[in-house]
Amino acid sequence: MSRNIFEKYDSKSLKKIFWAVGGLCFILGLYGWYDRFAYGHIHAHYGSVVTWGLWIAAYIYFIGLSAGSFLVSSLIYVFNIKAFEKIGRLALFTAIVTLVLALLSVWADLGHEFRAWHVIVYANFTSPMAWMIYLYSFYVLIILLEFWLVNRKDFIVGAQTQDWKGKIYRILALKSKDISDQSVERDHRWVKILASIGVPVAIMFHGGVGALFGVVAARPHWHSGLFPILFLLSALVSGGALLAMVSIIFQDGYNKNKDTVILLGKMVLGMLILDVIFQVSEFLVAFRGGIPGHIAGLQMVISGKYWPVFWIWQVFLGTVVPIVILSSKLKNSAFYVGLACLFIFVGIFGLRLNIVIPGLAVEEIKGLATAVTSQRANVLYFPSLTEWMLTIGVSGLGMLMFGLGEILLPKEKHQE
Repeated sequence: MSRNIFEKYDSKSLKKIFWAVGGLCFILGLYGWYDRFAYGHIHAHYGSVVTWGLWIAAYIYFIGLSAGSFLVSSLIYVFNIKAFEKIGRLALFTAIVTLVLALLSVWADLGHEFRAWHVIVYANFTSPMAWMIYLYSFYVLIILLEFWLVNRKDFIVGAQTQDWKGKIYRILALKSKDISDQSVERDHRWVKILASIGVPVAIMFHGGVGALFGVVAARPHWHSGLFPILFLLSALVSGGALLAMVSIIFQDGYNKNKDTVILLGKMVLGMLILDVIFQVSEFLVAFRGGIPGHIAGLQMVISGKYWPVFWIWQVFLGTVVPIVILSSKLKNSAFYVGLACLFIFVGIFGLRLNIVIPGLAVEEIKGLATAVTSQRANVLYFPSLTEWMLTIGVSGLGMLMFGLGEILLPKEKHQE
């Protein structure tokens, strides 16, 4: 068949399904947020041994999506690669949405979430986390200002209408009224400057997330100089995969934007193969080095209680299946590229789980978990209903934010 059976559905049908799933997930998530604020951390299954769980894995997953989407946007606004021009605004918006989801996920994990501002005011600059927080703050300012400049002219034009959208555009225009060619050209120059600054900032802050794990010598599973690089590579893979999927849904990627989706698939395939090479290198060096703590963590991943997450979720679904699809003749079909990217998108979350949980589940002192009679002193971590529901709700919120962006934000000129 020259045309896949699923490609007969137009973008409107895909959007309706996307919004329906997002709304359902958001509603389910309300239970998780209620339980979190009503009972604190009591119903979460992390404890004194495994102190980080699903929410931290979700945090590094979403922040990787944000960094990856932003770095893809730099291909347009810094390196002027015209082939990706159609997804410029979408890439920036995706980076903003996933950044919000990341911050919500880590916020839910905090013991005193309303004291989060203390990290900025009382920062300890000998800590990688302090530097990471300040880089986050700088990144937020850059990405919001860049997104506003990219859309400024359209906000001003849209503000001329008298409907409810016009009122919103008048607010978003921030009293700016100049739409002359000189003003638009100035916007383009500033976008390039901000994007150029944002590239090293995105690399530093997400590499910093990897470094935050990598510098913990007491956790051999994390203690690796490759972690900052692995975090960046997986961010590019997952961010590119997400952009391919949302382009299919919101830019009619089966028809009008098919070439961009296919090109994204090729880029994602290259990054995925490179990511696999680095991950295999990490395993080979660890097993050849023979450091017991490091090997214990990896053995828990590949042959311990978490093996299904690694072999089925991460390796088979998230790596092997996408590589087969994107390396075959199917790579020229927008549907199959989107399907491969969906597998990658899901598989990278398995990778994040395999970073956070096994690194903590290996006892620092053998017998520590059995020395204390407490449910909190347990290495057998599995997320609770509250943890799952809240994470599902955060994901649903992200989907609804994409829907809101579809309604409110100007479309790419190349789509019209």
